[in-house]
Amino acid sequence: MKRTIVDASQLELSEKVVAIKRVTKVVKGGRNFRFSALVVVGDGNGHVGAGIGKAAEIPEAIRKGKEDATKNLITVAINDDNSIPHDNMGKYGSASVLLKKAPAGTGVIAGGPARAVIELAGIKNIRTKSLGSNNKQNVVLATIAGLSQITTPEEVAKKRGKSVEEIIG
Repeated sequence: MKRTIVDASQLELSEKVVAIKRVTKVVKGGRNFRFSALVVVGDGNGHVGAGIGKAAEIPEAIRKGKEDATKNLITVAINDDNSIPHDNMGKYGSASVLLKKAPAGTGVIAGGPARAVIELAGIKNIRTKSLGSNNKQNVVLATIAGLSQITTPEEVAKKRGKSVEEIIG
């Protein structure tokens, strides 16, 4: 998975909390409760990231998750139709997310965890299908893995030493 380092200080990031879980640690004196928050951040213009924060209070867990997400930003290739340039499959753990490009006017067809990532990335037309595990954390990370592998026709042409017209056909 390619990770391009993005300077988050210059981006106007919005956040979305995908999941909050109460996690328990059983110790000698009883149970310790903490909260784990899965947060997705993006600028709606091709930058998106996900992070996990854990703390005793929910707002602190969300803040930590947002910090983690801004450290893990990726850049997403978006074409003229506000879709992705080609179909791709993202995998993380046992979760797989199929990402299919769509023509203008299709809208975002995606389940909850994948939808949060795609909307914050700024993609307006896409079809997705979550396969395998339904674990929210793994689905979000599989979606990000799939989006990070997408390349533009210009990048492919440069890599192969050809023109864009030869690649597109």
